[in-house]
Amino acid sequence: MTDAEFALLAERHRRELQVHCYRMLANYEDARDLTQETLLRAWHKRESFQGHAALRTWLYRIATNACLDFLDKRTPVPFAPPDPGSELPHLQPYPDRMLPEDPQDSAVARETIELAFVVAVQHLPPRQRAVLVLRDVLGWPAPKAADALDLTVASVTSALQRARVTMRERLPRRRLDWRSPATHELSSDERGAVKAYIAAHERNDLDGLVSLLRDDLRFAMLPDPGTVTTTAGDAVDGWVSGGLFRPGHDDWRGIATTLNRMPAAALYVRAPGAAEHRLFAVAVLHVVDGKIAELTGFDAAGKPWLGLPAAL
Repeated sequence: MTDAEFALLAERHRRELQVHCYRMLANYEDARDLTQETLLRAWHKRESFQGHAALRTWLYRIATNACLDFLDKRTPVPFAPPDPGSELPHLQPYPDRMLPEDPQDSAVARETIELAFVVAVQHLPPRQRAVLVLRDVLGWPAPKAADALDLTVASVTSALQRARVTMRERLPRRRLDWRSPATHELSSDERGAVKAYIAAHERNDLDGLVSLLRDDLRFAMLPDPGTVTTTAGDAVDGWVSGGLFRPGHDDWRGIATTLNRMPAAALYVRAPGAAEHRLFAVAVLHVVDGKIAELTGFDAAGKPWLGLPAAL
C-alpha cells in the first residue's frame, strides 16, 4: 500500500472515528482534535500496519488510546448526583451533519449518540468507558477489545460488568436499554414539540412554554453547571429570573434542527435596535408522550461547527 493509498483509506474513517471520540469525551471540539491526532498517529505508525487486522480496527485502537491519554490529563468527572450535565461543563452537542452518511451504521445508532447515554458514559472511569464503548456500542468481542486496550479478557469482562451497572444507575429509568434497536427518524410527537417550543418563544408565551414541559422535567443550561433543575417550575423560574423573557430580550425567532439525533431548537434573539436576530442558544429535547421530559440548553454563539446560520 502506497502512502497516498493509506492516507485516502484512513481519511474515509474520519467521521466514525470522530463519533467514537465524542462518546469517549462528550465534547465535539475535543473529539475533532483527537480524531486528527488519531490520523496523525496512524500516519506516523503506517509502516507498522501489517494488514493482519482490518484498517478500521487498527484506527479504532489508536483512537481509543489517544482518548485515554487525553482523559488522563483532563480533570476527572466527580461522581456526584446524576443531574444531566451538571458535572459536565465540557459537554457539547454533536451536529448530525457530521455523522457518518450510512444511516444503518450501528456505530452511530441513535440510542448511543443521545445526550443521556453520552452523559452516563462520562461517569465511568476511562478504561471502563473504553470497554463499554468497544464491547456494547461497536460490538467487539472480548478478546479484540482486550488486545486493543492491552488488557486480559478477564479484565475486560469484569470492567464491562461494572460499567453496565453504573450505566443503569445513571440513565433515566425510561432510557435503560441502550442496546435495543432505535429509529433515526423523529416521531410526529418530537417534531410537534419542537415546533410548539419555538412558537412559544416567538409569542413570548410563558404559559404556553410551561404547558409543553413534564412536571418532572430535567433541565440544564451549559456550560453553566449551576442551572440544573428537576422540575418544570424551577426551570421556568430560572428563565424569568435570568431575564430571558423581558422587554428588549423577548424578540425571538427559532428554527427546528436535530443534534445527537434528537429534536432540537436553535433560538435567535434580536437586541433593541438591532437589524437581525442573532444565534443565542440551542435546546436539545427529549420528548415523552408529546411532552418535553429533558431539555439541555447550550450556548450556541461562536460555534460555526453547529452548522447553523449566525443570524436570521
